Amino acid sequence: MTASGETTKQGVGFVWRGDPAMDQIVSRDVQIEKLGGGFTFTEGPVWFKEGYLLFSDIVDNVIRKWTPDGKVVEFRRPSGYDGTDAPAGAFIGSNGLTIDKEGRLLICEHGNRRITRLEKDGKLTVVVDKYNGKRLNSPNDQVFKSDGTLYFSDPPYGLTGQDKDPKKELPFNGLFRLKNGKVDLLYKELTRPNGLAFSPDEKFLYVCNSDPARKIWMRFPVKPDGTLGTGKVFYDVTGQKEDGLPDGMKIDSKGYLYCTGPGGIWVFSPEGKHLGTIQPPETAANCAFGDEDGRTLYITARTGLYRVKVNTPGIRAQ
Repeated sequence: MTASGETTKQGVGFVWRGDPAMDQIVSRDVQIEKLGGGFTFTEGPVWFKEGYLLFSDIVDNVIRKWTPDGKVVEFRRPSGYDGTDAPAGAFIGSNGLTIDKEGRLLICEHGNRRITRLEKDGKLTVVVDKYNGKRLNSPNDQVFKSDGTLYFSDPPYGLTGQDKDPKKELPFNGLFRLKNGKVDLLYKELTRPNGLAFSPDEKFLYVCNSDPARKIWMRFPVKPDGTLGTGKVFYDVTGQKEDGLPDGMKIDSKGYLYCTGPGGIWVFSPEGKHLGTIQPPETAANCAFGDEDGRTLYITARTGLYRVKVNTPGIRAQ
């Protein structure tokens, strides 16, 4: 992070403030709270309007449910892999979670190498598992466009050998869209495509690359037909040494980005200025806006679940 700025202690973590605008995003008197711990690797949080949060616990192969009374219970097990042959510590469980317009949960299943939808009756529907007849690597994150098109990233993290795994069928790690049952490859030049988010007006799609050798966020113009124009690097943190990679990201209603990266959650203006960093005591992997007013940022960070109040409502999955 930039050398200049101010770090304020806030609850169980810190907020680094590199620009006065950060005070309008995270007030100086709010607290970063820990809501739960003892998990294996938390990811993919999503808020349901019924008043609860779901999040993935990848290595434990389970989706957990947090409720405002402080309870954390198992919601679904297995969450991402139905087999029994995975080595200890493998990233086989679910990762990115989202919700469609009908309020149904969509699950990126690492080990099963697919995206599924949990129906209202509890049955599971396979949404997508192949591209041009070849199995996907391990879908990681997903986001809906307002017209119902699903965009998703497909790095190899769910494969034990990653790019060298003999089970890998695609020769690249792609960014895809699913529209009217058809899967289209949108971009394949990122080595580890990961978190995705649309700008509020859906004119841009932001995509991060979680490769230690090239830690960047990209911004792609979205064409009227939903395909992508030429992408440009939005921000590059390859030189940062703190723990953490560009991973999950969300955007608030004013277009400010909240992106997990080295040292915490980097907050950017729509123009690409780094305003500050929210720093929970563990390395953040993902985040999601929740609560009735959309002004709470829930953070999944390694073994823990955290939250912090923000001043601008965020864009939620529903």
